[in-house]
Amino acid sequence: MQCWRNLLEGDQNILTNNYVLVESIVIIQKRLGLSKVRDFQEKLLPFLTIGWVDENQHQDAVRHILAANRRQLSLVDCSGFETMQRLKIEKVFTFDDHFGEQGFEVIP
Repeated sequence: MQCWRNLLEGDQNILTNNYVLVESIVIIQKRLGLSKVRDFQEKLLPFLTIGWVDENQHQDAVRHILAANRRQLSLVDCSGFETMQRLKIEKVFTFDDHFGEQGFEVIP
């Protein structure tokens, strides 16, 4: 958790995409309820830059997931890979091992 706090307090631009937001909100709502979704929306989102997945990026993510032919690799993960590759981002804050497998530097 300290690593995340350091990111928020630092001068780094923290980027995510809208697919990751959808997945995050679903998980928060299911596990913790709507009040925590509201907290996420009001307290965390203002610190994030959102990259919006367009039709071409969506199609590239679908191609990626089909080419990988792995059941546990999600479309959301692949959309993240595509976002990072398009923006030349090499470092990612995640607990998802798939990003390291794709060659990204994973923190924490």
